[in-house]
Amino acid sequence: MSIANQLRALPRRVASALILLALIAVSMPQASLAAVPLSLVASGYSMPVFLTHAGDSRLFVVEQGGRIKIVGGGTFLDLSTKVACCGERGLLGLAFHPSYASNGLFYVDYTRKSDGATVIAEYRRSNSNANAADPTSARVVLTIGQPYANHNGGWIAFRKGGPNLFISLGDGGSGGDPGNRAQNLDSLLGKILRINPLDPDGAGSRRYSIPGSNPFVGRSGRDEIWSYGLRNPWRCSFDRGTGKLWCADVGQNKYEEIDRSKTGKRVNYGWRRLEGRHNYPSGSLCTSNCKTLPIAEYAHSSFGGGNCSVTGGYVSRRSGAAMYGKYVFGDYCSGRVWIIPAGFSAGSALPPTAADTSYNISSFGEDNAGRLYLIDLGGAVYRLTDS
Repeated sequence: MSIANQLRALPRRVASALILLALIAVSMPQASLAAVPLSLVASGYSMPVFLTHAGDSRLFVVEQGGRIKIVGGGTFLDLSTKVACCGERGLLGLAFHPSYASNGLFYVDYTRKSDGATVIAEYRRSNSNANAADPTSARVVLTIGQPYANHNGGWIAFRKGGPNLFISLGDGGSGGDPGNRAQNLDSLLGKILRINPLDPDGAGSRRYSIPGSNPFVGRSGRDEIWSYGLRNPWRCSFDRGTGKLWCADVGQNKYEEIDRSKTGKRVNYGWRRLEGRHNYPSGSLCTSNCKTLPIAEYAHSSFGGGNCSVTGGYVSRRSGAAMYGKYVFGDYCSGRVWIIPAGFSAGSALPPTAADTSYNISSFGEDNAGRLYLIDLGGAVYRLTDS
């Protein structure tokens, strides 16, 4: 079951604006605990699914129904008339260009209302209002057809100020990837893509260019593909310190996984051959080199049960923070939060949960200063107070 399959469920209501997270110390993960408060930043949002920044102090909250809002600053952009919502569809991703301060460009990932296709579109900041986008500036960069309503992925981001946009896509939906799209290198589904949206291909119909260093350029397979073998990557991120790519890939019905790669390039994360570190379906053939195994996994039945869908987070790189060098992630259904070191050994068992919360954790977020946030689908944003 994927995270977005749960989005129709009535969100849990938060009893308090402040809860305590238990931060697991790296040296003694089962004995040493430290309290880290999770403080309310803002509430009243409609199904928030992401939070990010534009290279300044503002926080931008993405609502699944199609609106982007600035915390304390109103609506930045309203795409609700274009967006199909809800379930696993909606406005799912937002990324500001590294040169946003000068060029005013940003990108969104949404499900098109007319046919359910995934659309990557470019927009521009308003010339007259820095806290608003120009809704007439839309330029569609890429459109990917979706055979089913679920498994849309939706994360988009730039890495280390570079010109290339990374895009996560699920396997196209249904259950068990019936079209085997995640392993099909002629399909963009079940992949991480890398494109340059500001460099249209003048010789062809593409509204973007493909970096020559992409792993399938000159080989069999779509040139846009950076890595493959994903079921439904629900929130990826780049480690600010190392540049490593982290992705939380939602499992079928037994296991959830966290993937980490030094470059992400030409990596096969293995779906549908494996679910987590386990053969899928049970007993099917999978040789030892069929995928890059996840660094971490957990079962739906583990930690007391109730898990259903992993939500990826971030490695904290805020100087002086107690969580520096640790990766934070959670589960949408159970509300559990885990904290592991960025150097967590692949195949190691997860430490005890850092927290059992009452939240439907739809996403995590990071601001320009490196502070981390937790987003509750019920409508609130919380900051991990890490001093």
